[in-house]
Amino acid sequence: MAEADAHILFERRAAAGVVTLNRPQALNAVTHDMVRRLRAQLDAWAKDPDVTRVVITASPGRAFSSGGDIRRLYELGKAGRLEEALAFWRDEYPLNAAIKHYRKPYIALIDGIVMGGGVGVSVHGAYRVAGDRFSFAMPEVGIGFFPDVGATWFLPRMPGEIGTYCALTGARLERTDALAAGVATHCVPSTRFPALLDALAQGAPIDATLAAHGEQPPPGGSVMARKQAIDRLFAGASVEAILADLDREAMTESPDARWAAETAATMRTKSPLSLKIALAQVRRGAYWDFASCMRAEFRIVSRIIEGHDFYEGVRAVIVDKDNAPRWQPATLAEVSAAEVERHFAPLARELTL
Repeated sequence: MAEADAHILFERRAAAGVVTLNRPQALNAVTHDMVRRLRAQLDAWAKDPDVTRVVITASPGRAFSSGGDIRRLYELGKAGRLEEALAFWRDEYPLNAAIKHYRKPYIALIDGIVMGGGVGVSVHGAYRVAGDRFSFAMPEVGIGFFPDVGATWFLPRMPGEIGTYCALTGARLERTDALAAGVATHCVPSTRFPALLDALAQGAPIDATLAAHGEQPPPGGSVMARKQAIDRLFAGASVEAILADLDREAMTESPDARWAAETAATMRTKSPLSLKIALAQVRRGAYWDFASCMRAEFRIVSRIIEGHDFYEGVRAVIVDKDNAPRWQPATLAEVSAAEVERHFAPLARELTL
């Protein structure tokens, strides 16, 4: 088997088509080849009457999938091969849509980190099963990017302002929070994943099988515990307004004061342009259908890869690892409404879903 072919594995197990993400040394980051091969296999299984459900899982390790192969996209962009980089998203976003509209049950067994592109191949499925080590985040504003893979759709559909909070801070949701936020549909102990997969492959009824293997996680998710404060402080119409509300909260004697100060400090390390784009996504996406959200994301990424902050963010976090990005523009005040709007403008060649 060629090395690239081994990065994503497909197996027919009785009634199930089983997908295994298999780049554990790269935290199962999703490559362009993996996107294309997964789409082709899903199309084939959709037509196979003997396959009644699809299960996606990952090789054991720290991550289900840490995201897309950002370093490769960074290298293509830096080399001026923008169309080649854009081809990744031109294939990835329709894959996300294909999963959302898949005609057979699509079940993601998620144990470990799930971010970015990994969210895109899991969260749109009908069933998202969180293992003990489940940890969800959309941290893109920290690398000068934006929450994509359908985040324009799913973030504003989280309860209250939880999605806004996730978009602007990159905060992690552990499994208790993820279940409450709708990111996960079930929680199953990691040790039961093999037995669960066997039962699903044998054609057992999905809902009953998940209920039999599942558990109710203990209460106390750190994010949902602050939901009232998040709903109040992240309802602003602008990033500046949200930061002002957080700053005011930080000056009070409330139990949320320290958290508010730390949250504001975290946001101020992110790309100002990315923050404003992300807030616009969440606010607009609440009123858009799924296809409109995906088309908007392709419009945004088509402009992002022509800009500065994505390359600077990847340099600072992934390449040089100095964690000292120099954003352009450097402040929120310098990011005009027109500049944000430009990222949402129609393209000569729109995304085809």
